[in-house]
Amino acid sequence: MPQLLRKIRAFFIGKEPLVFVAALLVVLGILAFVFLLDEVREGGTKNFDNRVLRALRKPDDPSKLIGPHGMESVVRDITALGGVVVLLLVVGSVAGFLLLIRRYHMMWLVLVATIGATAINSTIKGLVDRPRPTSVPRLTDVSSESFPSGHSAMSAAVYLTLGGLLAQTVSRRSIKLYFLFIAMTVTFLVGLSRVCLGVHYPTDVLAGWAVGLVWALLCWLVARYLQRRGAIEREEDPTLPESKTS
Repeated sequence: MPQLLRKIRAFFIGKEPLVFVAALLVVLGILAFVFLLDEVREGGTKNFDNRVLRALRKPDDPSKLIGPHGMESVVRDITALGGVVVLLLVVGSVAGFLLLIRRYHMMWLVLVATIGATAINSTIKGLVDRPRPTSVPRLTDVSSESFPSGHSAMSAAVYLTLGGLLAQTVSRRSIKLYFLFIAMTVTFLVGLSRVCLGVHYPTDVLAGWAVGLVWALLCWLVARYLQRRGAIEREEDPTLPESKTS
């Protein structure tokens, strides 16, 4: 047993530190989601959720957000980044590009991360069946259940996946971190916008982030495992065929 543990430790930490970190984040993300789900079902987050929602509105007029004039328009623009139409355009464009440069397993990774996150989020919404917030007026129309936030889950799954793929295309660590920072920033702003609009509780957004992060990391871990086993192709020169013959 000690020898087996040493081999596992050497594999994850010595040879594949990123795999170890990703696996750790998956475990932490699952634990965070289970904790939030348990608290939401027991009503333990109600006071916290409502306090945050009210804190983002003007005390004398809960139908208006705090901040400068035009804040509502800014928030709506940001929340669109996690909407179905924008994500379809982003994912479709990226998948088409990856197909053209023959990065087939990257293309499937993006598609699986997107479709899987959609299915998982919709399933959880139906099972939990949490009503939308009513403590403040909603600033946009919604129809589905509240927990977890679909915009938060999808933005985490899609943008973090794309950020990770872009990070693999460069060697400089500073640029890798930049791609991941942008992905995390967009994901954070989309989730925050849902709370600002009054269509999700803060715990809905936290749960959505956990779902999206865990699913994106699981897709990455599976793709990396299959690549090491030779089940999918390794990265090739992204140069298009036309440039090779010129």
